[in-house]
Amino acid sequence: MSDKPSSGFPRAVVVVAIALPVALGVGAAGIAMSSPPVEEATDEYDGQGQRRTGPLPLSSVPAPDAESAECAALLAELPEETVSAGQTLTVRELMDPAPAGAMAWGNADHDPVVVRCGLGAPADLVPTSELVEVSGVQWLEMPGDGMTTWAAVDRPVGVALTVPDDTGSGPIQDVSEAISAVLEAVDVEVG
Repeated sequence: MSDKPSSGFPRAVVVVAIALPVALGVGAAGIAMSSPPVEEATDEYDGQGQRRTGPLPLSSVPAPDAESAECAALLAELPEETVSAGQTLTVRELMDPAPAGAMAWGNADHDPVVVRCGLGAPADLVPTSELVEVSGVQWLEMPGDGMTTWAAVDRPVGVALTVPDDTGSGPIQDVSEAISAVLEAVDVEVG
């Protein structure tokens, strides 16, 4: 690891940016559940009011490189579907205005899996951080409440993958393979 300083985004910013769609979905679910027809609301929402179908709202987060050629290449390389704990998750449409450098997968039975490209190094990355290697990509695990955000820390642009706790290893493997295919490895820089 290099000791060069990097401008990182606090873990809380990334986690909140990913968790905000969940909160918006809960609010939208409450509105939808209060209006007929009930059958449509049942199809679109699970018993907890979590929005799992239709356009996914994602908030913008500081991502200075989100519109870079590297992020465009990564988004183009990501698969249209991924498998999580035996379930096939397909690309979710993002609600306008969709933030640059973002993509999500999901289905009616699974909370969204979100990837964002162009972020800075995470503030949680310190010289003693334990990294996990998946398909040649170094990831920093940042557990949250009901979800985990993984930050790829050895590429020229920051990539974050946020998954619900019940997600299998398929999404991180697929994203790692796409990252390895289009983004060259660099030294890990710790802030």
